[in-house]
Amino acid sequence: MFDKILIANRGEIAVRVIKTCRRLGIATVVVYSDADADSLAVEMADEAVHIGASPAAQSYLVADRIIAACKQTGAQAVHPGFGFLSEKAEFAQRCADEGIVFIGPNPGAISAMGDKIESKKFAAAAGVSCVPGHIGEIADVAEALKVSQTIGYPVMIKASAGGGGKGIRVAWNAKDVEEGFPAVRAEAAGAFGDDRIFIEKFIESPRHIEIQVLGDRHGHVVHLFERECSIQRRNQKVIEEAPSPLLDEETRAAMGAQAVALAKAVNYDSAGTVEFVAGQDKSFYFLEMNTRLQVEHPVTELITGLDLVEQMIRSAAGEPLAFRQDDLAINGWAVESRIYAEDPYRKFLPSIGRLVRYAPPAEGQKDGYVVRNDAGVREGDEISMYYDPMISKLCTWAPTRGEAVGGMARALEDFHIEGPGHNVPFLAAVMDQARFASGQLATSYIKDEFPDGFSGTQPTAFQADLLTAVGCAMQRVQGQRVQGQRLGSLRADWTVVIGHDKRRVRLSGDGQALTIELLDEGRTLHLSDIAWRPGLPTFRGVLDGTAFTAEVAPAPEGFTIRHRAARARVLVLTARSAELHDKLPAKAPADTSKLVLSPMPGLVVSMDVAVGQQVREGEVVCVLEAMKMQNILRAERDAVVKTVNAKPGDPVAADQVLVEFE
Repeated sequence: MFDKILIANRGEIAVRVIKTCRRLGIATVVVYSDADADSLAVEMADEAVHIGASPAAQSYLVADRIIAACKQTGAQAVHPGFGFLSEKAEFAQRCADEGIVFIGPNPGAISAMGDKIESKKFAAAAGVSCVPGHIGEIADVAEALKVSQTIGYPVMIKASAGGGGKGIRVAWNAKDVEEGFPAVRAEAAGAFGDDRIFIEKFIESPRHIEIQVLGDRHGHVVHLFERECSIQRRNQKVIEEAPSPLLDEETRAAMGAQAVALAKAVNYDSAGTVEFVAGQDKSFYFLEMNTRLQVEHPVTELITGLDLVEQMIRSAAGEPLAFRQDDLAINGWAVESRIYAEDPYRKFLPSIGRLVRYAPPAEGQKDGYVVRNDAGVREGDEISMYYDPMISKLCTWAPTRGEAVGGMARALEDFHIEGPGHNVPFLAAVMDQARFASGQLATSYIKDEFPDGFSGTQPTAFQADLLTAVGCAMQRVQGQRVQGQRLGSLRADWTVVIGHDKRRVRLSGDGQALTIELLDEGRTLHLSDIAWRPGLPTFRGVLDGTAFTAEVAPAPEGFTIRHRAARARVLVLTARSAELHDKLPAKAPADTSKLVLSPMPGLVVSMDVAVGQQVREGEVVCVLEAMKMQNILRAERDAVVKTVNAKPGDPVAADQVLVEFE
């Protein structure tokens, strides 16, 4: 076994590897860029080595600096995590040449399976069923158009070295190819240092199901069952679970056997994932193989009880697998939600900035479920524009799928973040959907269920009661503290305004429990176990026997309260105040129809218009880049350009005016 391992990665996966190494008694070295100098991984590792500037191409992708750090610290092995150099056969070979153990598959397996173009050629030759497409590199836009026409639209334009949802675009017509091909090539070059592109048929309404495989250096390979990863946005996985609600035992065994056969064919000797595109009829096709640890590996660990990082380390150290396929079984159900720094209310655009508050739910056993949160950040850390915007991976495990999903919904309530925008409300909305509960998933799920984007959800009947009760409790606590009174028994009549709805209530009780009579409905709410005081961002309590956590904040008038995906401004007024409130004029929103605003902080890649230019609706105005993703901004109407306020290379802030029309 190794004495010291260098982790050639950053963020939550670096922290994840450190935790396993600590348990095994192995010292750790982490490398870091300028942006990560004060990161949690640097704090936790036994040693840390600076390897360059913030852009990955100047630090985490520079193999010479990783090798030099190994030699400087005496690290015997390198764990590459995922992304960066994890699927570079040249790096694995370089490690071997330098006498450093690469904790991952051998270079031959990476070459055969890690490259998407070569893997499809290999799989086709091996008789594996593949998605129809053009197996080979596409040279330019002209060839891309020709190939796409031959395959038939829609097609998927993919970077050969892609991963993490980057370097992928779906093209529904020739115009999409003309715009998408150069965008994918630019993303691929920036993110992976490899701009090769291929094209394959895009299968509509498929499911994304993958098989986790694990091999040693003695010819043994097993599979650790499947993960369902169909909930995706922009080809980036958002919610994963294990096992899949689609598969039966027969299909699971068939997919597993095919994945193992493919792994054995290339002498695979570490953790890896064989990805399939599956139809609702349980048909499946080989998509690609990821020759590394997957982001979503925790759900597999939760249902098998295995530590995949430990198994990778043991395999790299030459140990044989300590179990056979027959020794493995699925235990319960696990769900993972990726917590991203992105604004779901602004079309999920990346959001960067400091984590002013970062309070995840406590890990461990809860009431009927288990919580696990893999993160590489702390409160006060900066979410950088240079890397993937993931904040953490929140997982829950329970004996059944329904209990695991319910546990996830409850855990998301307990996750509080302030600073950058985040997708917690969106994830909570999915957990509450009847379709998700049914298991009727597809990669088009988010597009199907949220065709106009995400704007939160309307409060359910229970949530309307919750918003009412929380608003009353906050008003009472805040009001009595202002007046210097003790929180003794009190009886008061108020009007609660939530949006356009009004409720007359009568409140009684003390600081720990309140009774709220809904005077117009003939019902009574009971709020107990109140845990809130002015200044706290979360309100915890039990409403009519149901425990909950709500996110709360003072508003210019009343309070802003969010429970899961339902968010509202809540006013608690006297009868006279409610009467006067009705007379206030509504504020008209500002007219931004003549402006092109930056939807996110980022860098201007290109400015495609000039002052005085006539543009048509749908034409490209400019291209922005943030977190290695390019975003095309288009004109929303025919207009003449009046001013241009940015040029290529300029950093811009969210809502900054880029172009103004006459």
